Amino acid sequence: MSRFSVVVPTHETGGRLPGCLDSVLGQAFADIELIAVVSDPEGLCGSIVAARADADPRIKVVQSPPADGLAGARNAGIAAAEGEFLLFLDGDDTLVPDALAAIDARLKETGDPDLLLFDHERVHWYAGGKGPALERLWKGAPAGAVPVEQHSALPDVLVPAWSAACRRTFVTGHELVFPPGMFTDMEWIVAAALHAERIALLDRVCVRHLLRRQGSRNRAPGAHHLDLLDRFDAVMRQAVELKPYAPLLGRLFDGMAQEVLSTAASPWRLPDAALRRRYFKRASRLYRQHRPVGHERPRGHLGLEHALLASGSHVAFRALRGTKRGLDSTVQPARDRIRRLRRRYDDPYQAFLTRPVDENLAVFSSYWGRGYTCNPAAIATAARRLAPHIRTVFLVAEDNAAQMPEGVESVVIGSPRYWEVMATAKYTFNNVNFEMAVRKRPGTVHVQTQHGTPLKRMGVDQVEFPAAAAASGSFRKLLHRVDRWDFNISSNRHSTEVWERAYPGAYESLDVGYPRNDAFYSSTAEDVAAIRRRLGVPDDRIAVLYAPTHRDYRKDFAAQLDLAAFCAALGDEFVVLLRAHHFYEGTAGLEEAKHSGALIDVTAHRSPEEVCLAADALITDYSSIMFDYANLDRPIVVYADDWDVYRETRGVYFDLLAEPPGAVARTQDELTRVFLSGEWEDERTGRLRAAFRERFCEFDDGRAAERVVRRVLLGEPAEALPPVVPLHERIPAPAAHRTGAALSRVVPAREP
Repeated sequence: MSRFSVVVPTHETGGRLPGCLDSVLGQAFADIELIAVVSDPEGLCGSIVAARADADPRIKVVQSPPADGLAGARNAGIAAAEGEFLLFLDGDDTLVPDALAAIDARLKETGDPDLLLFDHERVHWYAGGKGPALERLWKGAPAGAVPVEQHSALPDVLVPAWSAACRRTFVTGHELVFPPGMFTDMEWIVAAALHAERIALLDRVCVRHLLRRQGSRNRAPGAHHLDLLDRFDAVMRQAVELKPYAPLLGRLFDGMAQEVLSTAASPWRLPDAALRRRYFKRASRLYRQHRPVGHERPRGHLGLEHALLASGSHVAFRALRGTKRGLDSTVQPARDRIRRLRRRYDDPYQAFLTRPVDENLAVFSSYWGRGYTCNPAAIATAARRLAPHIRTVFLVAEDNAAQMPEGVESVVIGSPRYWEVMATAKYTFNNVNFEMAVRKRPGTVHVQTQHGTPLKRMGVDQVEFPAAAAASGSFRKLLHRVDRWDFNISSNRHSTEVWERAYPGAYESLDVGYPRNDAFYSSTAEDVAAIRRRLGVPDDRIAVLYAPTHRDYRKDFAAQLDLAAFCAALGDEFVVLLRAHHFYEGTAGLEEAKHSGALIDVTAHRSPEEVCLAADALITDYSSIMFDYANLDRPIVVYADDWDVYRETRGVYFDLLAEPPGAVARTQDELTRVFLSGEWEDERTGRLRAAFRERFCEFDDGRAAERVVRRVLLGEPAEALPPVVPLHERIPAPAAHRTGAALSRVVPAREP
């Protein structure tokens, strides 16, 4: 039997779950079982747990349906536990190093009591730790293990489940369970304290509890706040039955009444007037019912709130707490109204915002108006086929307007028509972000399509890297834009985890693949040949695409290679296709190589997918193009001459050199040798590519755009979308030259 059973509910914690599990499994004190409670074994969290369970026999996987909530997940974990003591840890929280050893030592020191309470630190998602949270419990606390009556601060209704270790036989013997609904920790911790014969304390932070940017649901608006009244009723009934000790009843009543009053005084938590009246009426009845004999109300303002709650006077209570707030929110000086009216006449966007939302208008944009490209273009194309009732409009910068394809309705960014469609469109799609001036109107839907799988740090994860953070601009503005997202597209579980941390928000993750990569499965050999002809690639040459990424510590493009020398070394068998990052222009100094036919600059070509299809192999450094190109199952070579500098200045999510998609070269001589020796397409690099594809090509199967259209524009539920085709059954477009690329396997034809 293990010393500890650590119960970890995992529902909707994907981005933080790996850190949580590792914080438990990495403890020096190893006599544990980790009970991971999953809601969907096939989902993101289920797969994270399964991968670790395969590697560590201490993990026990238990299933609990999402409808049972956090309480049901914890109860399922209790039922499966076999350890001496139970601990609870939310899936986005972490144990501090050596926490279990400290808890074990304190338990032994106090004779293994029924209940041990220890401290936790609330960690703001961005600002970091806020220090110990339960210092109030340690002041004047008894040295050993004592009944609850002998501690002047217990029971404390705000001690969470993750700050306690409970003897398992004590929990099962008293049939302690988490009640359904919200605020379950209150009832659980009070019940445990009331039943416990001996309670010990540990003045040490053992858990770091994440304060999500989305906030706690306990403070979010909704009818679930009525559950707090259920907790009030249950807690006081148990206390009267188990511990009718006047001082204990008094402090427990005060603690619960304070929480009830806090919600009553926060109308945004109960946004409906009828709901607020209903809440106050029942709270008043419970207050009178459970107020202990001889209880003295607090003095001052708080005492007046108690009196008004006891009297049931909701109108008087609102007047006390809300008069100034109400006036501040409803009275506007005349000059402000005049200013708003003037702005409406001066600013056409403000006028357009008064028009009704067009339920059948969808607006798309890519890379700040670079043209019809990337995921938004693929979705727009699919929308015209699958949702013809939706009118699609593509935004474009004035300099790129002439390059828009025929049949695509486009609007120049900044024009009056631009502000009109942005103000009235029901749906908006972008692979970056719209400008700050754009407002998210109620009822509209914004889809963030993203434009690559992240190797480098993104979003707020860049905060520790000054060069990257400076290039990204204000994080406050970034998060304001994230708040506009309703959906966020992901091509693999790695991305889903990263996006949740880097862009914290309330959006739905669309784990459907990148629509732009559909072309890698729908294109034919004839398509590949036609693209190569358009790009000027000779039929008899192996095309090697060189696609380096942007460096935050540089302002101008400079190839990491001496391209002229590299092309000459490769000889006539190869031709190099250069695609610089879209931040840069031109290939100054490379005219000789271009003139010889050994180098073709494809930077200006608007379709990266076509360039990838034309190439028989890829050389890149840290560009996300490697993740897309891997779908083609063609050779990839990583040229990482400045990996150490890049990693330190930009930050990365994993060690690319330890988990590469193919051969790795650190110098130009090594890169040349990789190609001349044939290493770039040998069996070993094929195995590396296969492992890389297994991890990063998870959702890309040729039907991503269809899934987005059906989920967003047609409103189909996520479970009704076409399932992802297994990787081994997919047939990518064939390369023009047979290299070390895997041979395709025939699979049954799929309906479009």
